[in-house]
Amino acid sequence: MLRWKELPDSLDPRVRQLVVQLRRLKDRSGLSLESLETKTGISRSSWDRYLNGKTLPPRRAVEELARVSGADGVRLLVLHEVAEDAWKRQSAPSRPEGATAPAADVRGEEPVPVSDARPSTVRKGVALAAVAVAAVAGMGVGMAVSSAWHGERSADDQVKATVAAPGPSSTTTHAKVGGKPYVFRPGTSYPCEVRRSKATGEGLYAGYSVTRSAVLAGPGWDVVEAQCLLRHRHLEPGVVDGVYGQQTIAAVMRLQEKAGLPADGVVGPHTWQVLRG
Repeated sequence: MLRWKELPDSLDPRVRQLVVQLRRLKDRSGLSLESLETKTGISRSSWDRYLNGKTLPPRRAVEELARVSGADGVRLLVLHEVAEDAWKRQSAPSRPEGATAPAADVRGEEPVPVSDARPSTVRKGVALAAVAVAAVAGMGVGMAVSSAWHGERSADDQVKATVAAPGPSSTTTHAKVGGKPYVFRPGTSYPCEVRRSKATGEGLYAGYSVTRSAVLAGPGWDVVEAQCLLRHRHLEPGVVDGVYGQQTIAAVMRLQEKAGLPADGVVGPHTWQVLRG
């Protein structure tokens, strides 16, 4: 199996999440870079750049890797949207006005102006993390997408992405939430009362979500739950506001490192198991 290079320290945690998941899919598929080139029509050198964090993979590359590896593309595309937003914000100051994007890595595609790279209609119904939510205040986005390639699915936690319709995650049951949809409100910090509960199989529970497998990407009650559990373990996730931002991701990575898990900042079934204790 290919020994991966360390990802650049300068890589935004949200981009890192996407790259780590793409690496895992590639490893699980058993495909070489040459095989990926043949099956996806995307050059070997392009895959090398994507999987080593040198270039943000385009949407088509993410879709193609999901297809050839048999993974659920919905979750990957959510992570891609979040990563793309972070990548654009990080690179925006250094990009001169009117510049064009690098030549497309997908065979047969032509370079396109940065301003035309993604039609606005493509972004409709897809959740963005962190500060992007403030721009759409009033829209509640609850997201719970289970980890399809860990093979840990149950009747309550099947692959889902409740992106289009506002509302709490389907695992939300506690009276504190009151059945209300999650809506990001700047300056709001939710209280944390952590205890053990039968609702989580006698695991730790903060009252916002009983999930044990939701993959955190966009804002929602599952993120509030995780932030409370991280705070309970004195890992300093920042403000408990339901936004999966950089401080929360850093806290998750510290938890994973202590637990001997891959410190990738991605909360899935294994990380929930540690959080629930």
